[in-house]
Amino acid sequence: MAPDETTAMLEVTDTAAEKIKEFLEGEEKAEGHGLRVRIKAGGCSGFEYVLELDKVRDSDNKFGPDQGCVIIDEISMPYLSGSTIDYVESINGAGFDIRNPNAKGGCGCGSSFGM
Repeated sequence: MAPDETTAMLEVTDTAAEKIKEFLEGEEKAEGHGLRVRIKAGGCSGFEYVLELDKVRDSDNKFGPDQGCVIIDEISMPYLSGSTIDYVESINGAGFDIRNPNAKGGCGCGSSFGM
């Protein structure tokens, strides 16, 4: 199902899309795959992000270019709407960064958040 442009928006930066494409090529996954971002209950603040390379399903919301897209299931979409997915490299390491305006606080380790 395609997201409604007025209610379900998510931005994928060019840097994140390129890194997703690179990871997919390294895993020999081609068309129809992307980075699945989902929310699960857990962590010390209540929710955690789960990121994995996966196949796009008919019921998924897809954001970004076909090669380098982010996939979000219908259950996780309300929690992630309005977020920006980026890929950052710093002296502390590299990885996907989710800037989620819906998150209300987080834990000290940065791996979970509250709503």
